[in-house]
Amino acid sequence: METIILGLGSNRGDSKAILAAAVERLSAVLTGLRASSLYITKPQDYFDQDDFYNMVVSGGYTGTPADLLAAVQHIEADYGRNRAGEIPKGPRTLDIDILFFGQQQVSLQEPPLTIPHPAVYRRAFALIPLLELHPDYCDPVSKTPLAVMLAGLEDQGVRKA
Repeated sequence: METIILGLGSNRGDSKAILAAAVERLSAVLTGLRASSLYITKPQDYFDQDDFYNMVVSGGYTGTPADLLAAVQHIEADYGRNRAGEIPKGPRTLDIDILFFGQQQVSLQEPPLTIPHPAVYRRAFALIPLLELHPDYCDPVSKTPLAVMLAGLEDQGVRKA
């Protein structure tokens, strides 16, 4: 069984309720699910949108990375996510990113999936709640503590909700 770390975000609709419902759904996918606090985050990359609510969950999983991706994308779709009709990095009802899949490094062309998530190292909105759950977590590739990576980032406007 692998320890999975997922990042969740929402800035359309009733984001708090959507994230709470997503956590409930994910508890059927991940065993021993743990959830971080909720954080409010300024948008990155695409700025003309509302602030995001973000959090991280972790738990055990016995399937493949592709199976997990299918499961989280199904949950996203159930809460109104339409990848084909949205602005990249723009507003969304629910985004679930696979940040880490145990110590595995994954690179799939179909379905497209890269783990560790390539942007996790520069996203305080992912690192802060992740470190709340796993304060000593180290990057499986470089073995660098994520707390060191977070300390090297500029303030990104992340605050507890």
